[in-house]
Amino acid sequence: MKVKVIVCLSFMLLGISTNSWTQESKYKNDDFAIKNVSVTHNIDLGISIWEIKVNGIAGKTTPKKVGQLDGAPVLGYVFPTSLKPGDVGFSNTDGIVALALTSHPDFDDTPLWDENSDKVYNNDGVIWHPHWVVLKEDKRVEGGLSVKQFKKDDKTVVLPPTNPGMLMYMDSPGYPVVSKNDVIRVIVPDYRINNQTSFKYDGVTAFMKVNTSKPDLPMLGVYEVFSVASGDLSLPYKVK
Repeated sequence: MKVKVIVCLSFMLLGISTNSWTQESKYKNDDFAIKNVSVTHNIDLGISIWEIKVNGIAGKTTPKKVGQLDGAPVLGYVFPTSLKPGDVGFSNTDGIVALALTSHPDFDDTPLWDENSDKVYNNDGVIWHPHWVVLKEDKRVEGGLSVKQFKKDDKTVVLPPTNPGMLMYMDSPGYPVVSKNDVIRVIVPDYRINNQTSFKYDGVTAFMKVNTSKPDLPMLGVYEVFSVASGDLSLPYKVK
């Protein structure tokens, strides 16, 4: 089932016309043009280092604030993986488990973490921070993907205790994210991914947008894909 989903998403990305993305192209620049992607496991420390290297300055470009949650822009450096939802604390569900490093100045969805160290926990959404998400194919948005949602009364859904309280398969794990020059990095402890160290992955940069007013659109959809490390979202890379 997972292989089938990956193939569907790969064709989805390759088949989308770039003409439909021009409305959001103001964010497309070298800061999101991927050179390479890597995940390296450090056995001695029990961690993995996830990196995306770009042609420009990683993390330099952040979204412009619009002043409200509905329509709020989100930029992301994303690692789609072959991990299972249960490996990162979700209940079993179809889709692609991805680690997304995001910036969004209009809201803060990491209530447990104070990324700018000002002792205020709800004002630092613009600072690059990580989310685990489950992605699914979604033809309603130009980028062809969205974060999988669920109904409020669905008792079968399990989220990690660090989730931000939204009706999506999303977690705010609080891993440290560092951007320097052309590389953005995140450190993930082995025990936070069920000690999985041999999974496959890819790298994607994208523009996303929040929706709270239109029931025919996803709550968080991908509206533009800037760059795909593999070129086809085939998850060809293995942990070093």
